[in-house]
Amino acid sequence: MNAPQTFLLVDDSVDNLFLMRAAFKMAKCHHPLQEVHDGEEAIAYLNGEGPYGDRKIYPLPTVMLLDLNMPKKGGFEVLEWVRAHPVLKRLTVIILTASTRREDVAESFDLGANSVLVKPASLTTLAEMMRCLCAWVEVSQFPPLMEAGGNEKHQQQVK
Repeated sequence: MNAPQTFLLVDDSVDNLFLMRAAFKMAKCHHPLQEVHDGEEAIAYLNGEGPYGDRKIYPLPTVMLLDLNMPKKGGFEVLEWVRAHPVLKRLTVIILTASTRREDVAESFDLGANSVLVKPASLTTLAEMMRCLCAWVEVSQFPPLMEAGGNEKHQQQVK
């Protein structure tokens, strides 16, 4: 089993954030869950900018759970930004959305998403989804996030 891996939840809905915290707790998922409220905050977090500058408190995530429809910068913009940065190109990005539009699924994968999950209607089903996701993280191997030159730079800002 792997050491705890940080999840970064990117969602603008206070209700969705509350439900995800509850689902993680119900799923007995003990991985750290960090939250940001829009695409601009997600980029600041990943860059280690502003309040996210201390990587001991705000470590680079292993998995980012990314909503698509958000103010400021949407999920597609964040995903495109992540995949354009050598340090983050290996970050596991799972789109977690209410959208069932085939176009959204296709664009998510075209931009480099690792998976697309549709937010279920019930908390019980969401908790089961998170239980499965946490179990998958526990048995999976993840590549280190690397700087363009090949050196591991977990503490370095992404510019």
